Amino acid sequence: MTTTYFLLFITILLHSCHTLTGADDFVRPINRSLLGLNKEERVSHFKFYWHDIVSGKNPTSVQVIPPTNKVNTTTFFGLVNILDNPLTLGPTLSSKLVGRAQGFYASTGQTEVDLLMAMNFVFVDEKYNGSSITILGRNPVFSKTRELAVIGGSGAFRFARGYAQLKTYSVNLKTADAIVEYNIYVIHY
Repeated sequence: MTTTYFLLFITILLHSCHTLTGADDFVRPINRSLLGLNKEERVSHFKFYWHDIVSGKNPTSVQVIPPTNKVNTTTFFGLVNILDNPLTLGPTLSSKLVGRAQGFYASTGQTEVDLLMAMNFVFVDEKYNGSSITILGRNPVFSKTRELAVIGGSGAFRFARGYAQLKTYSVNLKTADAIVEYNIYVIHY
């Protein structure tokens, strides 16, 4: 009997300690300075070129789901590509590499070629090496200028927000390889 009372006492004590410490709290306030949010926000502009290479022996963008032929094949509806595209300072692939775009795009339009794009721009250059900017949005590829949202980032871009403007620099109609100019305006700490 003594063992039973002892175990009951220990259980009640542990439960009380657990309740007093708030270990069940799902969310709690935190001091902003612990996350580096006491610094002044900066606005940065990044300009680079995104190379979507779908042809050749070493494509950087590969189709993982083909477009459906049940609905509309002129818009490639249903197509999904996974990518690990180079980002360069200039429009030629031999320009300085500043990062890689890793993510996917999917053709989501039935009446026009619209892509849902989700990518991390992982930088390899200078002080942003290892940091990334996360992009998400709709890309109507035949519009002159398109806009995608910056929804976050990592490293130097934690809590980032902003937008990216895209302009097609060139498309090879035989291979479907494309070069797109990206101008990203990002607010970060």
